Amino acid sequence: MMLELCYDDEWLPICDDSVLTPGRGMAALLPDGRQVALFRDRAGRSYAIDNRDPFTGAQVLSRGLIGSAGGRPFVASPLLKQRFDLETGRCLDDEDVAVAVHEVRTRELAAVS
Repeated sequence: MMLELCYDDEWLPICDDSVLTPGRGMAALLPDGRQVALFRDRAGRSYAIDNRDPFTGAQVLSRGLIGSAGGRPFVASPLLKQRFDLETGRCLDDEDVAVAVHEVRTRELAAVS
């Protein structure tokens, strides 16, 4: 299975689905030089948000802790601990701040003969 991200209205293969560990993040580089933070929760849902912490400018959100608040999945920045909703990108600790969210999907690879 391949994890793909919607980039420029096209699906971009990112990584084999098996490399994402539930509860942990991973960073990926996009063709334009930006980074995304990829996550899989323990229920098997995948998420992608910008990896750049808007409070510090550091590319660290993929290293944050995953949790939930009010049934909403979030990642807490490892630096200043602000929490970002993985579905909307909205900062749960400052309503004026958000990160971009990217659509992801998992696709079965065609067998090669």
